[in-house]
Amino acid sequence: MLLSEQAYRDIDREISKYPADQKQSAVMAALTIAQTEKGWVSPEVIRDVAGYLGMPPIAVQEVATFYSMYHTHPVGRYTLTICTNLPCALQGSAQAAEYLKEKLGIGFHETTPDGLFTLAEGECMGACGDAPVVLANGKHMCCRMQPEKIDALIRDLKESA
Repeated sequence: MLLSEQAYRDIDREISKYPADQKQSAVMAALTIAQTEKGWVSPEVIRDVAGYLGMPPIAVQEVATFYSMYHTHPVGRYTLTICTNLPCALQGSAQAAEYLKEKLGIGFHETTPDGLFTLAEGECMGACGDAPVVLANGKHMCCRMQPEKIDALIRDLKESA
């Protein structure tokens, strides 16, 4: 077993939400649970989830690579995704992205040498009025990210590491 017993219990809880013959419907939840535990969805994790759900591994791989919230390569402890769509760009996300790159010393899809941060470019996060928007670890939306707020976010994440 590749994941913890708790992870499989969590996946079982998600499977129980669907008819017994449709447990593959829990694939997104299962990938999210696995990624939360492992940090990313490796080929081994994809095969494990596929086996657990009774799906072909390629079907799970297709889901993992279609949706941007799944990481199919190792990432830093904290993933910072900045929206660069036009509405956000018009409100300063391009400048905020450049500031993040400079502050972290990395480009998009790169990880800092200490393994703490991965920087990603994201699509619309549905918060255009709050731009520039940064999504931390795919769960915490940070709005109106000017340099001072970016500095505070990075500092807070480093302190909690």
